[in-house]
Amino acid sequence: MPSNLSAHNITIRRGENVVVENSTFDIPAGKITAVIGPNGSGKSTILHAIAGLLELESGHLEIPTDAEISYVMQYTAIPVDAPLTVREAVEMGRWNQLGIFKRLSKADREIVAAAMDRLAIGDLSKRHLSELSGGQRQRVYVAQGIAQTHNWLFLDEPLTGLDINSAAVIDELIHDEPARGHSVVLTTHDLAEAQAADYVILMAGRVVAHGAPAEVLTAENLATAYGLAALHHDHSGLGIPDLDPHHG
Repeated sequence: MPSNLSAHNITIRRGENVVVENSTFDIPAGKITAVIGPNGSGKSTILHAIAGLLELESGHLEIPTDAEISYVMQYTAIPVDAPLTVREAVEMGRWNQLGIFKRLSKADREIVAAAMDRLAIGDLSKRHLSELSGGQRQRVYVAQGIAQTHNWLFLDEPLTGLDINSAAVIDELIHDEPARGHSVVLTTHDLAEAQAADYVILMAGRVVAHGAPAEVLTAENLATAYGLAALHHDHSGLGIPDLDPHHG
């Protein structure tokens, strides 16, 4: 049984600003966890800290000793106009497993091919990133992420602004990962996406609530996270936030 990931009274600062304050939460292993909240609420900051890209100001994280984290950021470090083909970009996911000469073995090439197949980009393998649509590029970046050896997959706003086909392919992969024994943590501004997860962390500069979607995504909790002025009512009468689509 894989171990859960836990945070205890963590505070995280970016420059002069405290972005996440005194927050405690669990992230269950082998499940899909959605981190949701308004713009600037600390969603991406949480992922950065767990991945080791930001230091905690206080508190501590309990990360399983066997955790292998692959993190697909919203803003990739690969320039769109980089002279890379789709296959070469996905192959970069194997670099941390390779030796100094970065020569892919047969097994590496099979992993890369499987990743491209799962993201339905095998037919794009020889095209350059600059030739792709935004949705196609996002599938390339996610393929690179799953080509990396991992048992935890972090995705920062993976479905934001995508065409329907690309969103469907990535969403299917997200929900397939737990069946492969992997844990998924994703940030989102989309309430429906959070409701489809196994576990939710609701952020507003701190953890407002965490647990099963039905327990966390209540009108009361959403009003706390988004502010009463941000709520409107749908036909069911449940307060639904006008979620900010920007990075947080």
